[in-house]
Amino acid sequence: MRVIGIDPGTATTGFAIIDSTNKKLELIDYGVITTKSTMSLPERLLIINNDISSILDKYKPDCFVIEKLFFTTNQKTAISVSEARGVLLLTASINKINIIEFTPLQIKNIITGYGKASKSQIQNAVKKRLNLAVIPKPDDAADAIAIALAYLQNIGQMVKI
Repeated sequence: MRVIGIDPGTATTGFAIIDSTNKKLELIDYGVITTKSTMSLPERLLIINNDISSILDKYKPDCFVIEKLFFTTNQKTAISVSEARGVLLLTASINKINIIEFTPLQIKNIITGYGKASKSQIQNAVKKRLNLAVIPKPDDAADAIAIALAYLQNIGQMVKI
């Protein structure tokens, strides 16, 4: 099974491609889609759409796993990130990829066993599960890896450690 994990954002969208075969994991690719703050929102959303479309075409994942948004303070950020998330969901739908959503609390619980885990605890768990020499950077890409891993662990496609 091939999974793409997505950490949505307007300035930076993290992505990660993970293969799971016989409960063995392989991190195929990860990175970020970036847009410039000087661009209009429609221009930024178009870049996100075009880049994620290219990634989906290249890797042909079976599942599109995306983080649900949870904002309590900055409504302006919440709205623009929601718009980017909408573009990502639409692009996955157009490509007929099964969409799975997890809240940040669910991801933390699945990955670390603790819903209030810190970013460093999550990153260390990602590093350990994938036997990586270093924690993946930037943070948005590491978050996308955690999102994909949460799905794979949740459906029993990986060995729990």
